[in-house]
Amino acid sequence: MSAKSARKTPMNDDEVLAYLKAHPDFFIRHGDILDHLEIPGAVKTEGVADFQKFMLDKLKKDRDRALSVQKELINVTRSNLDIYDRVQAAVLSALEARSFEEFIEIVTHDFAVIMDVDVVSLVIEANEPGIHNVHLKGVRVVSPGTLEKWLRDGDGLLQGHIRGAEEIFGPAAGLVHSQALIKMQVGIGTPLGIIAFGSRNPDMFHHDQAIDHVGFLAEVVERCIRLWLKIPV
Repeated sequence: MSAKSARKTPMNDDEVLAYLKAHPDFFIRHGDILDHLEIPGAVKTEGVADFQKFMLDKLKKDRDRALSVQKELINVTRSNLDIYDRVQAAVLSALEARSFEEFIEIVTHDFAVIMDVDVVSLVIEANEPGIHNVHLKGVRVVSPGTLEKWLRDGDGLLQGHIRGAEEIFGPAAGLVHSQALIKMQVGIGTPLGIIAFGSRNPDMFHHDQAIDHVGFLAEVVERCIRLWLKIPV
């Protein structure tokens, strides 16, 4: 019995695709079959399916898609460069402080302008609300466990479309609709803390962002506090 007469069921899609891949010149050898095929996006000119237009349309869509991805990458790169420049400026301003009080002023006020946010606060955990060197404007004292409630086991939290918490941002909490909270550990035996950035722009911070830039800024603040207060590592 021949192979032709042995087949009782028609070829399925996978078999057809496999055959066409194995015989790429099939439509060249059997061009007349194109008149009987339905091709997406193809038009017929004098009874001949216009594959060229179909391919051009496909290439245009691929190009538009590639341009869209490229534009998005450029925007992300520009945004990252802008943030990088802002972080550099913030670090330089912190290094210019002539006293610890001025340093805290720079972090909690100047940083907000430099980083283009609405509020920056330092939050310290402590049992006693009057602990040394945290009775400064812009520094908030919270009870132990507060930071764990916010950060869980992570080093940072970025959120968008939220309402700012008064325990983090104080009277400015009403302005905050997105936030970046970064953990700080100044030294061994010192209270845990966070540096908190709050923005009225609900999309300024969101959970898909990396914390690299603000994380680095938090590390600089840690080290500066350690130096000013002569805290051992």
